Amino acid sequence: MCFVVICFLICWIVGAIAVASNPSPFFGALGLVMVAGVGCGVLVEHGSPFLALVLFLIYLGGMLVVFAYSAALAAEPYPETWLNPAVVYYMGCYAGVVLVMASMFWFEWTDASSESADEWGPFYVFRADNGGVAAMYSEGGWMLVVGAGVLLLTLFVVLELTRGLSRGSLRAV
Repeated sequence: MCFVVICFLICWIVGAIAVASNPSPFFGALGLVMVAGVGCGVLVEHGSPFLALVLFLIYLGGMLVVFAYSAALAAEPYPETWLNPAVVYYMGCYAGVVLVMASMFWFEWTDASSESADEWGPFYVFRADNGGVAAMYSEGGWMLVVGAGVLLLTLFVVLELTRGLSRGSLRAV
């Protein structure tokens, strides 16, 4: 299990570097999906499959829709790719920073516990994410309603910005 988590975390770092180098919104979307997928894979490996599923669905359902509208506004005829020399330079700089930070904190990271929540005991009755789901619906139900309202407001704002021809607020350009 530790090897799989290490592979997931390396993929997460590569995806984060791909997003941070920012060649084009279209290529950034692939990096965002990669980061979300492997981040949820890490959560599954540590014993929270329901939390990973909810996080992945909310992320892909909410944030990538807004990202798609933003990418439609920033459509370029010739977008920069990951093989563009400037983008390769930025990716190398980000990878260098990650390697320097990893070498500085390597011994503190290797001493941390990496066991799953399912390995806490042979007769442990509750899983790590089941108690959180109950608390989310019993004590945090109002926050779910507020979050849904904010996502709906964001959708209307994006639709207003990208409405088309001369009626949208950003179409005066």
